[in-house]
Amino acid sequence: MTTSALLENLLAICEEREASDLHLSVGFAPRFRIRGALVPFGDFKPFDVKTVDAIAMELGLHTLPVGCPDGTERVRTTLLRDGAIDGALTSPSGTRYRFNLYRERDRHAVALRRLDSTLHSFEELGLPQRLAEFCNETDGLVIVTGPTGSGKSTTLATMLNQINHRRFGHIVTIEDPIEFLHTPDKCLINQRQVGRDTRSFNDALVEAMRQDPDVILVGEMRDLATVRTALRAAETGHLVFTTLHAGDCAGAVERLTSMFPAEEQSSARHQLALVLRGIFAQHLLPSQSCGRIPACELLVNTPACANLIATGRTAQLYSVIETGRAAGMQTLDQSLADLLSARLIDDHTALALSKNPEILKGRLRLC
Repeated sequence: MTTSALLENLLAICEEREASDLHLSVGFAPRFRIRGALVPFGDFKPFDVKTVDAIAMELGLHTLPVGCPDGTERVRTTLLRDGAIDGALTSPSGTRYRFNLYRERDRHAVALRRLDSTLHSFEELGLPQRLAEFCNETDGLVIVTGPTGSGKSTTLATMLNQINHRRFGHIVTIEDPIEFLHTPDKCLINQRQVGRDTRSFNDALVEAMRQDPDVILVGEMRDLATVRTALRAAETGHLVFTTLHAGDCAGAVERLTSMFPAEEQSSARHQLALVLRGIFAQHLLPSQSCGRIPACELLVNTPACANLIATGRTAQLYSVIETGRAAGMQTLDQSLADLLSARLIDDHTALALSKNPEILKGRLRLC
């Protein structure tokens, strides 16, 4: 069986068994994550070095420009230099996958994540309707935060999808890799992949400012240069969506401002206070019925929030969010309490994530 045929067979099994992930390592049979458990499936024998290497090179070609000469050698050189490569591909069935190629013990290994490429509504995903209102903004910065695997990319894709179908404009996305493929409707959409279509997030963001965009998606703000450019784009009449890795809204503010040198953090806070439109923090939790359900924290940048951000009193944001339900805000604990009241999650799940478990326990006694 050729490498391409083997890879297609593995992806077909992944889709047939509704596995979320596929792992390939030397000395082991392929492992599929099915309903949370990582298990072998089928009659595969342990893969040897040659087989895993061939699949890694096959996948790595998807990270390079089409027709790139010496593609396999470029992939091998990048893995040797950086230790890992991110990418994405579409299977013959049309299913989208994100993958990571990495080195371990001087050999190659592969992890693939099956993506739900269906673009759902806010209601279907269990997201607050106030979040959808950020799509009506004409400029400013919207941050979606949460741990890895919490659905940030899905939420952003849902927001872009709403903009695409409801208003005219130009959307530029900068991603690593491209996870959701958008079909232009009212908007012109150009999607650029870091490493294949552009050198870096910051380079692509600088270039996007010359491409007449109305909306810019920055897949992740990983470095100070990208943060600076994103804030400047939000200041100059563009609506910028991006992600950060933080557990809550206050943490996202601290994470972003801490990227600046100490002598610049005060001015960075003032700049952020002016351009920020909102922060959405989400966690995906196991549902009582099946699948996963989001627990969410939402900050709307009211004058009170902007003042706290500008003056560095980030710790007080929680109180403003807690009392800001009239503006559409909610804390993570309020979201957990709502999910508990509806019996959508169990007590253990809620208490494990809660910042104030004693308050939640009191709520449980009332239910």
